[in-house]
Amino acid sequence: MVKKRVLDTSKIPMPGEGKRGEQGYLAYLLRQANAAVRVSFDRALANLDVTLPQFSALQMICAYGELSSAELARLTYLTPQTMNIIVKNLETRGAIERAPHSEHGRIIWLKATAVGRRLLSQCRTRVDLIEAKLQTCAEIPAQENAVRHFLALVAKTFDPGADADRR
Repeated sequence: MVKKRVLDTSKIPMPGEGKRGEQGYLAYLLRQANAAVRVSFDRALANLDVTLPQFSALQMICAYGELSSAELARLTYLTPQTMNIIVKNLETRGAIERAPHSEHGRIIWLKATAVGRRLLSQCRTRVDLIEAKLQTCAEIPAQENAVRHFLALVAKTFDPGADADRR
């Protein structure tokens, strides 16, 4: 007879404790925080039938104007193949439309429609609540500024496109 091994979950620390807290590896802590926030975003956007990658794409299009699918993929750290699916879904929904570049026939611009801007506004209402909750994690404004600086510096330091741009 094989004896079943039971997992003792009392040895697993909660987020913020042990190696899941301030004594943990920095890369793991970034991943843990990202995963926790990602779940919150997914739940907040679910009843709008919007995924976090779709929200990110729509937000970047609205923030930066007309973008190509390749530019959008780089901005959102997604592969071109994944971005093509996201663009197709947003286009089917009427949130974005494609327009040919005036000079370069092979470049197709993506731009938000009125439907897309309304959808983004609905998403922002939900996401802003998560942003506000994130801000409460900083006990003083200087902490929030330090975290913003740190995260931007990490993204800049590890930007996968930076090496290609330097060639």
